[in-house]
Amino acid sequence: MSGGETALHVDGIPLAGVLAGALGPPWSVSSTPQPNLALTRLVEASGAAKKSLAFRLNQLAETAGLETHYTHTSWTNWMKRGTRPAQAVRPLIAQVLAERLGRPVGLAEIDLDHDSDADSSIGLEFPRELGTAVQVATRFWSQVDRRDVRRSPGVAVANYNTPVRRWLTLPVDDTAASRSPAAFRRVGKADVVELLETAEQARQWDSRYGGGNWRTSQLTVCLKERAAPLLHGSYSDSVGRQLFTATAQLARLAGWTAFDNGDHVNAQRHYIQALRQARAAGDVPLGGYVLICMALQCSLGGFHDDAIDMADSAFHRVGGHATPRVKGFFKLIEARIWARSGNARMADGALAAAERLLDAANSCTGDDPAWIDFFDERRLASDAVEIQRDLGRPRAALRWNTFAEMPTDTFARAYAIRQSVLGSTYLQEYRPDLEHALDHGHRAVSALAVVSSARAVDYLNALISRMSRWRTEPGVVELTRRVKSAIHAT
Repeated sequence: MSGGETALHVDGIPLAGVLAGALGPPWSVSSTPQPNLALTRLVEASGAAKKSLAFRLNQLAETAGLETHYTHTSWTNWMKRGTRPAQAVRPLIAQVLAERLGRPVGLAEIDLDHDSDADSSIGLEFPRELGTAVQVATRFWSQVDRRDVRRSPGVAVANYNTPVRRWLTLPVDDTAASRSPAAFRRVGKADVVELLETAEQARQWDSRYGGGNWRTSQLTVCLKERAAPLLHGSYSDSVGRQLFTATAQLARLAGWTAFDNGDHVNAQRHYIQALRQARAAGDVPLGGYVLICMALQCSLGGFHDDAIDMADSAFHRVGGHATPRVKGFFKLIEARIWARSGNARMADGALAAAERLLDAANSCTGDDPAWIDFFDERRLASDAVEIQRDLGRPRAALRWNTFAEMPTDTFARAYAIRQSVLGSTYLQEYRPDLEHALDHGHRAVSALAVVSSARAVDYLNALISRMSRWRTEPGVVELTRRVKSAIHAT
């Protein structure tokens, strides 16, 4: 997560599906895409337009606890272009067709009862042995391609079960040294410094330009062309620990930017590999930071119970290993999760703990890792705005906003997101203030002119949705037109 962030809503998949073991990877695309002829035949037999099928599918998904935005193009992708829909959505597709045909439709009849992609689990493994972990990570990095991004309907929480359990329960690797005679060269501290400098620059790019910007896509290039060869090199235990810290930071950033760009499939895989790399480094605070990012992703997908467990585990696992600033940020994210779940008492408690820890951090400078330097009073206030908004406290949210001003160039995405949050906050008043809501909406649109972030756009779309009762007002019509022309047309 980058400096000055607030987080964005991602479409949810129901927790019941996870507990029933129904969720696999949200998307699966075969190496040689093949049309789904079986699905095409039944769609044609139904005589229904793909737009109407998409409309009904979104209705069923909402009833099942998902928030989806499928269109006629989604159906075309499934029928003609080899794209495989999310596991949790497939029974709903069958139900839509069954309603149209007036008879039961099974998944096998529409060829959605299996995935032909043999690499569907790539990057999801969290091996116990370090040598295997290196092979898994470098294999994933060699195949992931950020140029082929597909927005998936949500995070498959079940994919996190084994990685989280193993990170919490297994000890740090005995040694991080690699002395294989097959190593291509000796790795030194200068190599590690290069990776860390790349991670730091990417972190700044992400905050300023968004996860979808071409600059942040260079993270996957670095992992593939620089980090992977170094992991297969020869290095001492000391250099190895530093190397794994650097690769963990790069992988976490790759996961965060993928998540910000709506690519939840690769985001999960990068996070899992980052968590394993942090364990190899023996870097407990960094591992906790990765876990906090995973928790936030789950919460914004609607899996609040799972997210709370992750956040709480991260906080207690880092214990005395982490500085007050690091632990304060963990508590802030926990507060956001509690607020989204509607638990005001727990959210207030976690937010107060974050404030106390941040106060303590200001009296012991110099010990914090570089990746937490964004967490200050302004960042806490920015997140507190959203926390209070989620708890239905517009006046408290606006009070916090007076302390949340940050440089709009350095934290452009965070600024855009906060403007959308503020707009929705003004609509929560006893007498909704549409004028101020529209003003903040236009500010968000302007900020997004230089930011490529699916999360930030989703926040803006959520604001537009909250204005639906005023949809015929000229100001709302104009803002909606501007969003469509300036954002969705790009």
